[in-house]
Amino acid sequence: FVVLTGGIDLSIASASAAGALLLGIVVRGGAGWWVGCLVAIAAGITFGFLNGAMIGILRIPFFVVTLGTLSIYQSVALLSTGGETVSLFLYPRFNEIPTLVNGETGPFPTVLLLGGALYLIGALVLRYTTFGRSVYAVGANPEAARLTGIKVSWILISVYAISGLSAGFAAVVATGRLTAASPQVDPNLMLNVIAAVLIGGTAFTGGDGGLLGTVIGVLFLGLIQNGLQLSSVSTFWQGTVSGVILIFAVGLGVLREYGVRSRLRAARRRRAFEGAESG
Repeated sequence: FVVLTGGIDLSIASASAAGALLLGIVVRGGAGWWVGCLVAIAAGITFGFLNGAMIGILRIPFFVVTLGTLSIYQSVALLSTGGETVSLFLYPRFNEIPTLVNGETGPFPTVLLLGGALYLIGALVLRYTTFGRSVYAVGANPEAARLTGIKVSWILISVYAISGLSAGFAAVVATGRLTAASPQVDPNLMLNVIAAVLIGGTAFTGGDGGLLGTVIGVLFLGLIQNGLQLSSVSTFWQGTVSGVILIFAVGLGVLREYGVRSRLRAARRRRAFEGAESG
């Protein structure tokens, strides 16, 4: 959603880490697991809303805002526990989260079904709702979208809030898998998130793409990383491979866009020439 509007959320990994720490603190303090999940998700939405408000209302460039909040949300995660990992292994009220995240529903992992449901809802929203069409319009040309009556600021706030919502869900999943909440952010997580979206065909300039391509990008990256691990490739090289794939994918997108523009220019010249001949 964010990239479709022509932006990028660099704070996604830090927001997820901060949400996970808040979940751990709430559960450790005696609250139920579902309260902790709600706190993590609410924190993610709040983080995203703040990003969107600064970008959509104050008109601060998205790169500056999300780069700044990347550090701020990381500090929130570190300060909330003094930099310590919150271990939740011994808290019975937390056990429902690992059971949910690592369990199965029929022959399918539960977390896969939850992720699939989120993707499906997002795809339906983008394709069949006024909000989804407005997201594409803002990414293609924000000024034209404003002149047609679209509230650009509201759209930007909403897409960053959706990004924060995703970070909140990621916090719950990560905490359930580790049975602990860590303030440390995986340095490759942000790269993988952005790479999956761009490899899936979403234009980094906005206005073109979709969730189906993102799913393909996620599966492709997962396949590559799994293959590297099975091939005993050093972890020091895995980041290089992901980076090269990202540059290659974006480069193909730029070449495709350049080709489209070249064809449009050629068509305009041909029409102008034909008009001059008929005149």
